Amino acid sequence: MRVIQIDLNNDYSYVLSEAIAILRQGGTIVYPTDTVYGLGCNATDEFAVRHIYDIKQRSPKPLPVLAKNMAWVEELVYLNDNQRKLASKFWPGKFTLIFPKKDIIPAIVTTGLPSVGIRIADYPFTDKLLGAFGYPLVATSANLSGGEATGDINKVIKAFAHLPRRPDLVIDAGVLPPSNPSVLIDCTTEKPKVLRVGPSKPEELLKLLDL
Repeated sequence: MRVIQIDLNNDYSYVLSEAIAILRQGGTIVYPTDTVYGLGCNATDEFAVRHIYDIKQRSPKPLPVLAKNMAWVEELVYLNDNQRKLASKFWPGKFTLIFPKKDIIPAIVTTGLPSVGIRIADYPFTDKLLGAFGYPLVATSANLSGGEATGDINKVIKAFAHLPRRPDLVIDAGVLPPSNPSVLIDCTTEKPKVLRVGPSKPEELLKLLDL
């Protein structure tokens, strides 16, 4: 497990190059996001996704996916006009929305379910990483099964350091600003359902959902 420290306020292109090389080989990385540290791989690579489950030491459970923009989202999931309108209210931002998936997303990502949680982050680092890589990333939190999602890179490194199966690269951007995981909203039903409340206030969600 290679750990590389970066300063998000300075040039980190050298780290992006190394991360992309690992991802293209089916590897896994820990990376900073606008919420907590994520554990990711190429979301379209079934072999790589299996490594995510091994590292987290958990049985398969649906994994969220990170996309760069709406053009990518359109390639990954099926959207109707109402769903596009809803997505425009939440993205980019700390909201994971569940939509019917297309075949480009392997069944292992969703454990066979017909839908997938997807997000467009409001974060320069992930935007540059996705843009340079060209594929969506698995965006599960960087912790062991049953552990707590965290923005503290020291806790992340400690959790993974002595495991038999570890991430190939850890991108250490320091301790991230305090944040909860993203809000999770199921948009596959006629009326969207909030499955997990994160950094947003319930009353704000109600306004955005027009409920």
